[in-house]
Amino acid sequence: MSEAQAAAPATPVKNTRTFVGRVVSDKRAKTVTVLVERRTAHELYGKIVARSRKYHAHDEKGEYKMGDLVEIAEGRPISKTKSWVVTKLLEKAKLV
Repeated sequence: MSEAQAAAPATPVKNTRTFVGRVVSDKRAKTVTVLVERRTAHELYGKIVARSRKYHAHDEKGEYKMGDLVEIAEGRPISKTKSWVVTKLLEKAKLV
């Protein structure tokens, strides 16, 4: 039994929700607004439709800018509207 306990990881892995989205606003201090789009089938007609939702995510260092593609993960409530944290940058914004 001690071998099985030794093989187990020291910290348990949490099942947190993660989304990938585009930063649409970086005007607030330590906060970015991330637009997450997903494609689902319409309940009645079955047509594929795009659904979108905005999330406020915590950005401690202010390193993510408008247009960046980022991954956000659910975390503890940080403020009234903010309970998501930016975990990593997937793609930098393209200069126009």
